[in-house]
Amino acid sequence: QVQLVESGGGLVQAGGSLRLSCAASGRSFSYYAMGWFRQAPDKEREFVTRISSGGGAADYADSVKGRFTISRDNAKNTLYLQMNTLKPEDTAVYYCAAAPMTSWYTGHIPSAYEYWGQGAQVTVSS
Repeated sequence: QVQLVESGGGLVQAGGSLRLSCAASGRSFSYYAMGWFRQAPDKEREFVTRISSGGGAADYADSVKGRFTISRDNAKNTLYLQMNTLKPEDTAVYYCAAAPMTSWYTGHIPSAYEYWGQGAQVTVSS
């Protein structure tokens, strides 16, 4: 079992920045690839970004590429999402999730992930 808890969400004006954190406990954090997904009202959960277990590989949805940065600190069992130049369309509940590295090749879809946090609300005003 892995428990994930997000923090750092909030309300920000367009063009601003936020950093989300995801604290992990339970089984070895460094074993898992980690991802961020988001879900806006009346929309499906969508992939935002992911990072490999060791942090050496990452990729991003086109909609956030160049604005968001994922990172992890395995010594602190923590995942981060730095969000810059935020837009109103980034408004959503953001979820962190953990997947075994064996699921890396399907890591853009929610079903590849075994464990999920409770979500953090990010609201970007125009």
